[in-house]
Formats: sequence, C-alpha cells, structure tokens
Amino acid sequence: MKKTISILVGLTLIACTQATSEKTLEIKGKKLLSQKPLFTLALPSEFQLTHSSSIEYPKENSLTRAYFFITEKNKKVEEMFIVQIADRTNPQAEPIAAPPLKPITEKTVYSKGKIKRGVVELDHLIQLFVWNPDAPSLQPIVAKGITIPSRWALQGQLLFTYQGEHAVHIRYSKDINSFGLKVSEEGKGWEIGKISGNEKKVYEIFQKTFMEMMNSIDLKNP
Repeated sequence: MKKTISILVGLTLIACTQATSEKTLEIKGKKLLSQKPLFTLALPSEFQLTHSSSIEYPKENSLTRAYFFITEKNKKVEEMFIVQIADRTNPQAEPIAAPPLKPITEKTVYSKGKIKRGVVELDHLIQLFVWNPDAPSLQPIVAKGITIPSRWALQGQLLFTYQGEHAVHIRYSKDINSFGLKVSEEGKGWEIGKISGNEKKVYEIFQKTFMEMMNSIDLKNP
C-alpha cells in the first residue's frame, strides 16, 4: 500500500525553514522548468521568486521543496504561484502517493476533476478563497515589504504523483480586484448558482487561464 503524503494539501501552507540549494526548479520568462521530476509548464505571467525552502520528513522518507512566486504592483501581490514537491528520499520506502484535493467549501467550487496525461493523472480544482497574510509560510514574502491583501482571490490547484518518486502540488491564485472589473467583495456574490455579471466574467477569464496552464504541462520520462 502506498504511503500518503499529507504535507502537500493543508489549507495553511507549510512553514519550511531550510533553504534549498539545488536549482531543480526555475522560471524562465513565462515557462516553469522542473528537473526533478522532469516537466515544463506554460505560465500566465512572468513571476518572480520571493522564497524557496525545503524540509525533511524522515518518518515519511520524503523531503518537500517549496517555491513561492508572485507578481506585484506597487509592492502589493496580485498573483501568487506556489509549487510544492515531495521527493522520496529512500528508494526502499513505499512509493509516494497524495490524497485528492479537497475544497474549503463546496459553495464556491467552480470546477474539479481529473484528467490523464499519459500514465499520470492530474487532479485539479478551482475555487474562491481568502488570502491570509498572517499564514506562517507567507511571512518571508511579507518580510520583504510586500503586502498580501487580506481579501478574496480565485485559486486553481493541480496535484499529481510521478512514478512513485515525487508528488507535485501547484497553486495559482489571483486577486479578484486585479482583473480590471468592478466586482463584489462579498462571498455570497460568488456562490455557485448566484454568480453572475462581472463576477462570472472574472471567473471565466481565470478558468480559461488556469486550464490553459494545466493543459500545457509536459511530463517527460527521466
């Protein structure tokens, strides 16, 4: 039975303290390049790396790397792109697995499902949630003098395991006020069955962007 790596999918991001030294993941222009596991991904914007870290979990025979990227305007975050990758550290241990993505609430889950990319299954989810500038894992960003607004954002998540050696969790989110349209800042205006007008337009723009990003993933065999 595969061991589940639960560290990837908590609502509060993990607080890693050990800096990563290997350049196993980087962004060039609008392209994400990962060396471990080997894949590429087209991005909606040119992100800047604000923090990277890693932490080892000896009991789970894994090490998790975390990378925090943002776009900002006037020192205020508009988009956030977070990648967490769990690597199996013991070849004799059970293959890495991950639990399915779970929404914060079903009221603002706009799409979820699974798609196949060769032998790899991608679990994906789009929902509305609130950015939390007080989250421990976001403090390295705040410490740089960059403001994370405490308000609604649309978030797309992507999760997959790769050959039992890696589990990859990607989160892309964008401030609802950064689309150039006047939208409601009340959660009820974004609930399924109630969303309309500019709120619906903003969601449709975000959904198209996220799905294009997800469909661009190119997983390669080692």
